[in-house]
Amino acid sequence: MTRIIAGRAGSITLEVPDAGTRPTSDRVRESLFGALESVDALQGSAVLDLYAGSGALGLEAVSRGAASVDLVEKAPRAATVIERNASKVAKSVGRDVAIHVHRSAVSAFLGGPRGPYDLVFIDPPYDLGEGELTQALVLLSPSLAAGATVVVERAARSPRPTLPPGLDLSRDKKYGDTVLWWVRPSPA
Repeated sequence: MTRIIAGRAGSITLEVPDAGTRPTSDRVRESLFGALESVDALQGSAVLDLYAGSGALGLEAVSRGAASVDLVEKAPRAATVIERNASKVAKSVGRDVAIHVHRSAVSAFLGGPRGPYDLVFIDPPYDLGEGELTQALVLLSPSLAAGATVVVERAARSPRPTLPPGLDLSRDKKYGDTVLWWVRPSPA
């Protein structure tokens, strides 16, 4: 069972697509959002959730105070699940929060002008190639606000993401079979 852990939509149960996704565990989300709250990365932020799956990361962010979230998912079944989850969360967080679901491939979504985003979650399927992840980071870079945080979630056995010029690794944290890579725009 996946649920919103805290905030205005806390305890709402989220649907999970029946195949093709790997939801972030409650333990990892709890730790991730505790860290984000400790650096005040959520309140009023513009959030982007790429490879959104169930939408749990982006929807948790708006539950905890983000102003908006764009949830990007190309798999039709998963996008339908995200729409239902977004509708449930929207009722709890109120009309002042913008929640948008985009049925699109990440590369197509990032191909146009977007952002600026303060917080980005990149939680692709583990079988996504490292070249595809690097390309997503290249396309994302112009859409980042100064001081943005990008959190990349991968299998612990995955190599460190190859970062394009303009992005720096700020930290990483391993949770069993999962590792979170924190990326930030390079200082000017």
